Amino acid sequence: MMTRTTKVIPGFTRHGLTVCGLFLLFTACLRPALAQEAERPVKMKDLPVVVQATVREQSKGATLRGLSMETKDGQTFYEASLQINGHLKDVLMDTRGNVVETEEQVVLGSLPPAAKAEIVKQVGKGKILLVESITRNNTIVAYEAHVKIAGQISEIKVAPDGKPLAP
Repeated sequence: MMTRTTKVIPGFTRHGLTVCGLFLLFTACLRPALAQEAERPVKMKDLPVVVQATVREQSKGATLRGLSMETKDGQTFYEASLQINGHLKDVLMDTRGNVVETEEQVVLGSLPPAAKAEIVKQVGKGKILLVESITRNNTIVAYEAHVKIAGQISEIKVAPDGKPLAP
């Protein structure tokens, strides 16, 4: 028995068109998701005036390392990356200049005992590269450790009470 391949478009079979169509559909669906999380560098003059004021306020006594703009879930945010007394601090702001979140480098020993214990437990024989506190509404909501385990760099995120959180 012979199978017959029907040519729909010269050079393409129906199977080829189906595979091509699925690929195009997949990339069309993926592109907005990737673009949604895109972060790009910006200059101070490109920020809204209210965001510029917040950046100036937050960066007093610090070195401004860079500024970026990102879109997440359809909302625009601005981030100022700062260096203060030898440690890093990132400040995330909305378009009205409100501080939404800060990530600030901290010393592992300064964490609440339960949070420190959970990070140490999860890292095992790996190496802790950096620990940050994550603050929202003037309250520390999590600690995030950047770690190297078996040659791979990843993150461990825990609540102040030590409960593991999704990175």
